[in-house]
Amino acid sequence: MFLAIKEIKHEKLRYGLIILMIFLISYLIFMLSSLAVGLASENTQAIESWNAEKVVLNKNSNINMNQSVLTKKDLKKADLGKNEAYVGQLGTVVKAKNRSSVSAQFLGIKKDQFIYKEQKLLSGKRAKNGDQVTVDSSFKDKGYKLGDKISLNGSDKKYKIVGFVNNAKINIAPIVYGTFATWKKLRMVAPNVAASAIISKSRNFKYDYKDAQTYPVNKFISKLPGYTAQNMTFELMIGFLFVISLIIIAVFLYILTMQKMHNFAVMRAQGIPSKTLIGATISQSVILVAVGVIIGLILMWITSMALPAAVPMKFTPTIMLSGTVGMLVMGIMGSLIPIRSILKVDPAKAIGE
Repeated sequence: MFLAIKEIKHEKLRYGLIILMIFLISYLIFMLSSLAVGLASENTQAIESWNAEKVVLNKNSNINMNQSVLTKKDLKKADLGKNEAYVGQLGTVVKAKNRSSVSAQFLGIKKDQFIYKEQKLLSGKRAKNGDQVTVDSSFKDKGYKLGDKISLNGSDKKYKIVGFVNNAKINIAPIVYGTFATWKKLRMVAPNVAASAIISKSRNFKYDYKDAQTYPVNKFISKLPGYTAQNMTFELMIGFLFVISLIIIAVFLYILTMQKMHNFAVMRAQGIPSKTLIGATISQSVILVAVGVIIGLILMWITSMALPAAVPMKFTPTIMLSGTVGMLVMGIMGSLIPIRSILKVDPAKAIGE
C-alpha cells in the first residue's frame, strides 16, 4: 500500500487521468442502472402497490391485460375472496381545458374490492360514483388539480378528479381509476363481457375455466410490452461498461508496469519480495478505482437530486453497492494481468545495468 500511494502522489497527472476514466465509466454505470430501475418501476408500480401474486387473463390474450376479455361465462365459477379483485383496462387519452393531453391507462375497479380500498392517496379522496376518478400523481406535473373535469378518448362525458394516487403507473403510463360501468362504456364491450382480469394477492389462488387462465405475476410482468427488451438492453450496456472498465484498468496498469520493469528489477535486487510488488500493484488498482467510484457516486447523487421528478430515475442503495463492488472486482481483475510480468522480473538485469 505504501508503494502504491507513494507512486500515485509522484505521478499525479498520469494517475489522475486513469481516475478520470474510471469516474466517467462508473458515473455512466450508475446513471444507466438508475434509469433501468426507474423505467422498470414505472412499468410495474401499480402491480407492486397491489401486492399482486397471480393474474387471471383470457388465455388467448398473449398474457396482456389490455387485450384480455373475460366473459360472464368465463367467470361463472369464480369465487373471489378479500384478496381478489376484478380489473377492466383500456388505453385512453386524457384531456382537460387549459391542460395538456396525457396518454394513460383507464382501470375500472369495484368499490367493494381491495384495489379500490387500498389506493394510496396523496391528496383528495376515492371516487364514489361514475362521475369521479382518481389519477396518478404524475398528472400534477402536467398541471392537473383536484376538481378538474377531464374527458377520456374525446368523449363528451366529463369526469371530476377527486384524488391523486401514489405509485399508479402500469407499462410507463399513468393510471386513471374509475368504475366498471365507465370502463364498459368507454370500451364499448358486449353485454356478456365482465372484466379484463382478476388480480389476486394470494400465491395459492388459481382459477382456470373456459378461456380464463391463471398466470404468476412475474410471467405477467415479463410480458408487458417492451419490458423485457428494455431491461435486457440496459443490462447489456451496463455489462459492456464493466468489461470496458476491466480493459482500461488492465491496459493502463500493464503499460505502467512495463515502464517500471527496471525499477522492479532494482527492488528485487535489493531483496524486496515479489509479493510486495504484486501487493503494491493490486493496491494501486483498488485505490484508483475507489477514488474514481467515490467521485462518480457523489456526482450521481447530485444529478439525482437535480433532475426533475418527470425523469424516471431511481438511484437506490442497491445500485450504489452493486456498482461499487462491480467496479472494484473489475479493478482487481485488471491488476492481475501485469502480475505475470512482475513475477518474471530478473534482478540480474538491474545488477548488470
